[in-house]
Amino acid sequence: MYEINISSLYLMKNLLFAFLLCSALTSGAQRAFNPDEQPPAPDYSNTKNWAALPFREDAADAIPSSETWVDDSLKQVDVFFIYPTVYFKGKTWTEDINNEKLNAKVDKKPIRYQASVFNKSCRVYAPRYRQARLNAFYNKENGERVLDFAYQDVKRAFLYYMEHYNNGRPIIIASHSQGSRHARRLLAEFFDTTALRNRLVCAYVVGFGIDQKRYKNLKPCKHGNETGCYVTWASYKEGYEPGKTPLYGNVCVNPVSWNMDTIPVDASKSIGCLLLNFDKEYQHACATQIHDNYLWVKTDLPLIRYAKILHVGDYNLFWFDIRQNVKNRVEAFLKK
Repeated sequence: MYEINISSLYLMKNLLFAFLLCSALTSGAQRAFNPDEQPPAPDYSNTKNWAALPFREDAADAIPSSETWVDDSLKQVDVFFIYPTVYFKGKTWTEDINNEKLNAKVDKKPIRYQASVFNKSCRVYAPRYRQARLNAFYNKENGERVLDFAYQDVKRAFLYYMEHYNNGRPIIIASHSQGSRHARRLLAEFFDTTALRNRLVCAYVVGFGIDQKRYKNLKPCKHGNETGCYVTWASYKEGYEPGKTPLYGNVCVNPVSWNMDTIPVDASKSIGCLLLNFDKEYQHACATQIHDNYLWVKTDLPLIRYAKILHVGDYNLFWFDIRQNVKNRVEAFLKK
């Protein structure tokens, strides 16, 4: 059913997203954030508290029919993936990871359509965490405390991963939206000024702004085979000026050319995108250009015919480009 009138479906999702944003911005007085009133903390020794783990079947294992599954035993690199916001409304400021309905939403959307891009080259780890409700981003009184609280779960999951799963292996940090807000902090705390930086293949910190001054040592990637660096972008329809938004900062890497110049990149240079049907690749679908440190996208895809903010498609629009780039960087890292 996903292939029927997909442009209308996507338009409805964008309208819903806009409505949720407006609701968050215009909501009145709300209950003050109290850490003691939040759902219980995840126990990361319990595998059910991971949305994705290697050597088991989960949503991160999804691949198009044109691809061949690579067994996790053959992969020499890990990816630690932090998913975006799916918690739009609820009684608590942070998500209860025992909420099966929300877990299913996480699995069917960001894990399946974003984390899966890494499964050709990496073992995929994605912890469930008490993510902040959407309106935390727009609430001056409570927002920062809520987001800091959510980050503590991510941090604990990463520490557990490092102690019990990593075993000295190279690592990729990957994320989207709220996940990228947490990922940029994780990079600062664990990689930027520590020896762990030497094991960082790359960080794909997508859909949330990064200030280059945040890091002393980590730099944006300048080309598609560089390692020990990070990439970031925020996608908009060509010609659209988004104004002030936390979705982009003062750096952008083009996910087709994998550099930071502002030269337009023709759609023929892109490999392809993946929408809702995993078995349908849209080849050479997106022309791109960096404009004011965010990404303009020009395409004839029905997916974005009416959309201007392409945030939800930051990964999908360049799914095959990202997949190949991950492979290239992993190979370059392992050759060192």
